[in-house]
Amino acid sequence: MRTKTSKPLDLLQGTLDMLILTTLARGPRHGYAIAETIHQRSDDVLRIEEGALYPALHRLELRGLLASEWGVSDNKRRAKYYRLTRAGRRRLEAEQIDWNRMVMAIARVMEAT
Repeated sequence: MRTKTSKPLDLLQGTLDMLILTTLARGPRHGYAIAETIHQRSDDVLRIEEGALYPALHRLELRGLLASEWGVSDNKRRAKYYRLTRAGRRRLEAEQIDWNRMVMAIARVMEAT
């Protein structure tokens, strides 16, 4: 992942999966659209590289959290569209709870200084 200044941005383990699941909670998308949505919604701070995105999509699909089907993109190209499964929605809910706990805990530590 990269910041606006092209410096690497280290994310906590599992953050990419959570970002993908969150993006797909808004509806099915193909890989490029997932990456662009994350990039835009992060105000251009996060950029998901193909080398990280597609293995993550494949891993999530193998775990039964995503399903996919081939379709045609807006620019008339063949694209694989991903959507959340029921298991993916449940996993996202659990991830959101854990993420919120983590953010609050970090904020408490940061306030202590």
